[in-house]
Amino acid sequence: MTIVPVMWGVWGLLALITAAVYVYRSRLTRDEEDQIFLSEGFEHEKAHQTAIMAKVNKVQPILQVCFWLVGAATVFVVGYYLVDAYNQFK
Repeated sequence: MTIVPVMWGVWGLLALITAAVYVYRSRLTRDEEDQIFLSEGFEHEKAHQTAIMAKVNKVQPILQVCFWLVGAATVFVVGYYLVDAYNQFK
């Protein structure tokens, strides 16, 4: 068994997980408002926005780790093919 199918499988899985986390974060932030509620009659809106930001702040570190892992896997894949090309022309 060669490393190529495993390498692409790991890269694809990482990319899929990253995309899923990114879509989840995007779905959370779609209801986020970019305005400040100064009146006390909007306390329920303020609480709703605070809850959204709390969820987004929980997901953000996971998304950053996913981006770094996909980046590292991409560098590994590109490095593998560069070494392979170098060995073929040697």
